Amino acid sequence: MIRRYPVRSALILIFSVLIIVTLYGMFKPLPEGVSYEGEVHSVDDVDFIYNRSSMDEDGNEDFEEEIFTRILEAVSEAEEFVLVDLFLYNDKGAEDEPPISGALTEALIEKHEENEDIDIIVLTDPINTSYHSHESTQLQRLEEAGIETVITELDPLRDSNPLYSGIWRTFLQWFGQEGEGWIENPFGDDAPDMTVRSYLKLMNGKANHRKVIATEQRGFVTSANWEDAGAYYSNAGFEIQGEAINDLVSSAQAVLDFSGGPDIQEDMQAEPADEGPYDLQVLTEGENFEQAKEMLQGAEEGDDLWLGMFFLSERNLIDEIENAAERGVNVRLILDPNENAFGVEVFGMPNRPVAEELLEDSEGAVNIRWYNTADEQFHPKMLAVFSDDKAKMLAGSANFSSRNLRNNNLDTNVYIESDVDAEAAVEVREWFEEMWLNDGQKYTLAYGAYENPHRWWKRLAYGLQKISGLTTY
Repeated sequence: MIRRYPVRSALILIFSVLIIVTLYGMFKPLPEGVSYEGEVHSVDDVDFIYNRSSMDEDGNEDFEEEIFTRILEAVSEAEEFVLVDLFLYNDKGAEDEPPISGALTEALIEKHEENEDIDIIVLTDPINTSYHSHESTQLQRLEEAGIETVITELDPLRDSNPLYSGIWRTFLQWFGQEGEGWIENPFGDDAPDMTVRSYLKLMNGKANHRKVIATEQRGFVTSANWEDAGAYYSNAGFEIQGEAINDLVSSAQAVLDFSGGPDIQEDMQAEPADEGPYDLQVLTEGENFEQAKEMLQGAEEGDDLWLGMFFLSERNLIDEIENAAERGVNVRLILDPNENAFGVEVFGMPNRPVAEELLEDSEGAVNIRWYNTADEQFHPKMLAVFSDDKAKMLAGSANFSSRNLRNNNLDTNVYIESDVDAEAAVEVREWFEEMWLNDGQKYTLAYGAYENPHRWWKRLAYGLQKISGLTTY
């Protein structure tokens, strides 16, 4: 048959290989240490921290900032180690924005020069070099100062865009990414040009999406990147202490192991913390999905369920939100209107079609408001459930999307349980209520502010994007 139909046989062979490669990329074993569930630690102190952009009734903009300041303070106070495990860490496309990436670089270099015995490691994503199209300004400065940096190797991760990634793995990956860029960079008008091969790598849609910075004294698990272009984004997370920091180190070690990085666990040990009213647990990748689902399923009639989210598209969690509302849970969502992502206009995807679906299917039992954004994003990834006596909170880098929750991207969250009147729980509830009620500022807009007369095509596009994987979420 091969001799009689050589072209057909060759096509069948190629197609068969393509299917095998595609399926393997979707379901292959995870690298060891990915999808990590840390131990539950009882600690006496947890701080809720946030950055928040807002506008008053006259359109005057305001920015409350805690995250960057607290982290820079922690780096300055570190004595034993500094761990940086960070998605966006660059100054691309941000001439008029605060130079937060440079501030972190300066703090790390200053600490290294002050104490040459301190262990510092910076683990980041290849997006900061536009997938090896150019050097990273910040990483280059760190390396010249003697600080070790590691760019995450993404190929060992499962494929979130299988229709494309199967083709890329079979035919394209062998060409590499090196070379002189000549194509306009989508991450900023003044960013260096990209190579074709880097663009092809980018389309796999995988990332080390974590936003973790830790020292022996303090650990930070937030939604905040250190890219100048996102300096004014609204973000949230927690500052933690104690042995849970060792779990942050362990989760970073797993990525370093498959990215050619050093062994850091022996030298990076956290100071112990006193036991107290907070039970906290570090979770990564798929463990975040399991915890979010458990929180949604466990919410009971009369409980308050709050969600502050940049991307909401994970089907199982959408269904669980509807189910919670049907049980009589007070469900309130504050969502980003998704005007843009990574500098690209995304036409309200995915939040607007998802919000419309939630309102229709719950017959209005799910309450939704849009964050009142200007050029910035409402970027938190925060779920909280409050009963009469207990608070359950989940926050970090993981959007509620399949890519972030189903072991494709690398993401780190922290889960916290406490009494409902514990300080951090009270602060989280107040943060949500201030934005919902527009207490002092015009934080949020009614759902109708973003109603769309062309909604049918957005739902169609949303469905096609989810099937194909060709999305930014």
